[in-house]
Amino acid sequence: MNKPHFCDARRRSLTLALTASVACLAPSLAWAGYPERPIRIVVPFAPGGGTDLVARSMSVPMGQDLGQSVIIDNRPGGATIIGTDAVAKSAPDGYTLVMATLAHVVNPSIQSKLPYVYEKAFTPVMLVGVSPNVLVVNAKSPFKTVQDIINAAKASPGKLSFASQGAGTSAHLAGELFKNLSNTHILHIPYRGAGPALTDLMGGQVDMMFATASAVGNLVESGKLRAIAVTTETRSKARNLANVPTIAESGVPGYVADSWYGLFAPAGTPKDVITRLNAAANKAVQAESFKKQLENEGLVIKGGLPQDFDAYAKREEIRWRKVVKDNNITAD
Repeated sequence: MNKPHFCDARRRSLTLALTASVACLAPSLAWAGYPERPIRIVVPFAPGGGTDLVARSMSVPMGQDLGQSVIIDNRPGGATIIGTDAVAKSAPDGYTLVMATLAHVVNPSIQSKLPYVYEKAFTPVMLVGVSPNVLVVNAKSPFKTVQDIINAAKASPGKLSFASQGAGTSAHLAGELFKNLSNTHILHIPYRGAGPALTDLMGGQVDMMFATASAVGNLVESGKLRAIAVTTETRSKARNLANVPTIAESGVPGYVADSWYGLFAPAGTPKDVITRLNAAANKAVQAESFKKQLENEGLVIKGGLPQDFDAYAKREEIRWRKVVKDNNITAD
């Protein structure tokens, strides 16, 4: 009579163990078919700028690796907050990402209130690349050197203007840092994306812009814009910027203001999905089509693991928080 009781107990024990094992595997099994539909990358800028170009250049090779279309969704406005917030509030299922820039880590320092909790809203996927900003002027501008701009700005404080793709963006902060270190007063004109800003620059409505190299590479090469200087510590290796001096060597010692691009997903996205997206993104930035479109425009391709990007973003947040505080930079 005891034997059946022993067997029943053993069966129950085995059943519990099997159930526990299946439960542990459930997350992986649930995402084994990922992705099953198109993936959306939100670009928090208008079409035509550097961020848009980077995202679109990645979308095709990334989609080929994932076996699904990667769609670019431009959501400009609010110093990137509108598009970024849309991703923060999206389902953490790997189907919505944001192509972030420097503004992503700067907004917490310059915005009095954000609609999301920056530290808890996102999980990193991959750092795509780092790029210089380029101080550019209209091809017909009288300014040919950094010193020309400094002299004009000091002669007529507040008369010159510089455009940016929005408050808190790399172009804005690069300009504010330039003003501070060169002791000049130049009016900041924010736009809803690099495309509209560059249009007005070429039209003569603004005097200059600290634009991303990926956004202005072709415009410089075609002669529509003149590159005055790059914002990096050393000169760019890009073909069309190789002879362009740095701002630091042009009379503003200590000046450095890089730009970067990276993918984030909503917090809570399954680790297996992040791993899959990271692998696809790493392959995409090594695709010949991506390199051809962007390496000659100043982008230094990075790639790497999610934790690498997490550490990089945290360092950038700390670095620019100090610049924002020291220079009293606000979103207004």
